[in-house]
Amino acid sequence: MGILNPNLLSKHTSSILNESAKIMTTVGKRVLMPEIVLIGLIRTPDTSARRMLDKIAQERGFKLADVEQAATNQIKMREARPADFTFTLDTGASIQLSDELLKAIDDALTIAQANDEVWIGTEHLLSAFATAGISTAGLLQMRGITPQALTPYLKDRSIAKRMTTRDWAADARSGELTPMFFRESLLREMISVLSQARNRHILLVGNAGSGRKSLAYSLALLIAEGKGPQGVASLIEIAESALLDNPLEALRSGVKQSIGGALFLPNVARFFDRFIADKIKNVVQKAFLDKDPIVIATATEGEYNESLKSLNGVYMLRVPNATTEETTGILGVLKPQFESEYGLSIAAGAPSTVAVMAGRYLSANALPGAAVQLLHRSAALVRMSTQTKLAYKPEARPDATLDPDDVMLALSQMTGIPATKLGQDERTKYAQMAEFIKGRIIGQDEAVLAVSRAVKTARVGLKDPKRPIGSFLFLGPTGVGKTELAKALAEFMFGSEDNLVALDMTEYQQEDSLNRLIGSAPGYVGFEGGGQLTERVRQEPYSIVLFDECEKAHPRILDVLLQMMDEGRLTDGQGRVAKFSDAVIILTSNLGSQFLVDHSLGEQAHELAMEAVKQHFRPEFLNRLDEIIMFNALSPEAVRKILDLMLKKELKLAGERGLTLDVTEAARVWLMSKNDHPEWGARPLRRILQKYVREPLADYLLDKNPAAGTKVTIDVEGGELKIAD
Repeated sequence: MGILNPNLLSKHTSSILNESAKIMTTVGKRVLMPEIVLIGLIRTPDTSARRMLDKIAQERGFKLADVEQAATNQIKMREARPADFTFTLDTGASIQLSDELLKAIDDALTIAQANDEVWIGTEHLLSAFATAGISTAGLLQMRGITPQALTPYLKDRSIAKRMTTRDWAADARSGELTPMFFRESLLREMISVLSQARNRHILLVGNAGSGRKSLAYSLALLIAEGKGPQGVASLIEIAESALLDNPLEALRSGVKQSIGGALFLPNVARFFDRFIADKIKNVVQKAFLDKDPIVIATATEGEYNESLKSLNGVYMLRVPNATTEETTGILGVLKPQFESEYGLSIAAGAPSTVAVMAGRYLSANALPGAAVQLLHRSAALVRMSTQTKLAYKPEARPDATLDPDDVMLALSQMTGIPATKLGQDERTKYAQMAEFIKGRIIGQDEAVLAVSRAVKTARVGLKDPKRPIGSFLFLGPTGVGKTELAKALAEFMFGSEDNLVALDMTEYQQEDSLNRLIGSAPGYVGFEGGGQLTERVRQEPYSIVLFDECEKAHPRILDVLLQMMDEGRLTDGQGRVAKFSDAVIILTSNLGSQFLVDHSLGEQAHELAMEAVKQHFRPEFLNRLDEIIMFNALSPEAVRKILDLMLKKELKLAGERGLTLDVTEAARVWLMSKNDHPEWGARPLRRILQKYVREPLADYLLDKNPAAGTKVTIDVEGGELKIAD
C-alpha cells in the first residue's frame, strides 16, 4: 500500500483533503471519492478553486448548492473502487483513496506542472475533476465547467494565485507590495547595469540584514511605476518552500516565469554547494550564462570569495550596511505596516531610537535588519502588555503606543543589559565615567583617568570607525587591579561584567592554539564550534575583550591581535567575520613589574618597565595600541580600602540570607594582618576572606540556624576572629 506524497499538495489542497475525510465519514463511505472532495472544494472559501467556481456560477447562472446536491446524490448511488494508495491526515490517521481520485490527482499534477507550479493547487484539482474519465466530469461539464472553460482562470492571477513563484512587480502594480525606502545610489547603479545590452546579471554582496532583498523590492516598485530598466517587465522570486520540496522543478519554473524580466535568487551560494545535485547546479549556472532572464542574486562576502568569484558576466554590487540615518528612514516607511500588524501607534521618536540602539547594541547583525528585529520585539512587548491589561480590566481600552522606553525594555531583553543602563544619557554617563570606576578601583587613579580619556574620546566619535573603541596594554604587578579595571569597564559601558570576554594567554603558547582562538577551517576536527574569541565576539560584539598575560602568547597569536587592533575585524576558520569596532581591547602583562614595585626607583620605574616591554613586543604591535597604562604597586592604605569594598559584598551576601552582618574595625585590622604577601597586592584578600569570614560564617549558620533578621558580629577575641549574635 503506497502513501500519497504530501509534498505534491499545496497547503490549501492538503486542507481540502483533510476536510473531505470528515465529509466521507458523514456520508458513510470508507474510500475518498472525487465527488466528496468536490464538496470539500465547494464548502471551503478563499481558495483558487472556490473563486473559479464562484466566477463561472455567476457567468452561467447556476448555484453551487445545486452542484453540491448533485455530487451528494451521485455519492449515494455508487461505490468507488479503492486504489492502493492512502493519504495521511493531519491527525496522523490514514484514509484510502479511490482509484478515480488517485487518477484525478495525477492529472492535477500534470496540469500544475504545465502551469509552472510545483504543487497541486485546488484549481488544478478542480480542472482535473472536469476532465473526461473522472466521475465528477459529467455533473461539472453539464454546467459548463470544462477544462477549456477553466483554462483562462488558471492564468488569471487575481483568481488562481501563483504558489511556486511571485512577481513582485505585478504585486507592486496591484498595490500588494509594501512601500520601501529607496537607497538611491545603489538603485541607480543597479538600473545602470540592468540597462546594458549584455552582462546584466547582478550579484548583491553584503551582510545578512544589510537590505539586499529590500533593494530588489525597491527595484520592483520602480518597474511597476515605469521607472525601471527598459525591457525588464517582471521580478520573480521562487517560494522558499517550493525550493525545499522540489528544488529542481521550482528553479525551472522560476526561470521560465522570469523570461522577459528578472529572477531573484537569494542566498545563491547554496546552489553551488558540493552536496547539491548536478541537475540543480546546472539550471542555476545556465541561467547565469543566458541573457534572458536576468538573474539578480544575493551572497555574503565570504560566500562570494569561496564559490562565486568564478561566475562570468556577473556584476558584483556591494551592499553596505545601512547607516543610522538610512535605517531611521527605512523604519519610518515601515511604520504604518508595523502599526497595522500590531494594532498600536509608534511614537515619533521611536524609529530613531530603534536605529541608534540597534546599531550600538545589536551590531552583530547588520542595519537595517537588526533595527527591524528590534522594532518587532518592541511592538510585540507593547501588544503583550496591552493584552495583559485588558485581561485584568476588560472595560479598559489602553492607548497602545510604542515609545523609546519600550524600545529600551525590548533591547534589554535581547542583550541582557539592564534597561536603566541603556536609557541613561550617554553624555552624562561618560562625563562621570572616572568617578564610577574609581568606586571599584582603588589606588590606580592615573590608570583609571587614562582609560577614561581614551574611551570618552572614542565614544564621542573621534576615532577610526573601523578600529576598536580602544586598545590598551595594562602593565603592572599581580593583584593591583588590571583585571578588575577590565571588569569595571564592562559594567560601566555595557551594564554587566558578563560582557567581558577573558582569555588566558598562557593557554595559547603553541602555534596550533590559534585554531582554538579563531576556529578551525572546514574539514578539521571541531570546526563547527567556531573560535573561542571570534564566536563570542560575533555573538556579543559590544564587549570588553581581555587578553591576560599576553606576553606568554605565541608570536603568531600576536600577529592575529595586530590585525584585530588595526582593522577591527577577524575572519574565523569558516570565513565568517567577527567585528571588533564596538569592543574595547585590553591586554595585560607583568613585564617590567619588578621595577614598578621598587619604590626607590621613582619616575625611573616607568621608563625601565617600558624598556622591558619594547624588548619583548615588536614596534608595529605597540604602535597599534591607543595607550600603555602603568599600574603601581598598592600601598597598605589602598589594600585596606579594597578589603572594605570586598567586605561590602560579604555583607550584601549575608543580607540576602536574612542576616545583618557587622565586621568591627578590630576584625578588619586582624584580617589585614593575615596578608603575608603584600607584594601580591589585593590578590590574597579573596583567600583570606574565604578562610576567615565565609567558611566560619557557613559553619555558624549550619550550627545556630539563626532566624531572619538576626544581627551577627565578627570581632576579635583572644587574638582570634569570633562570630557571635
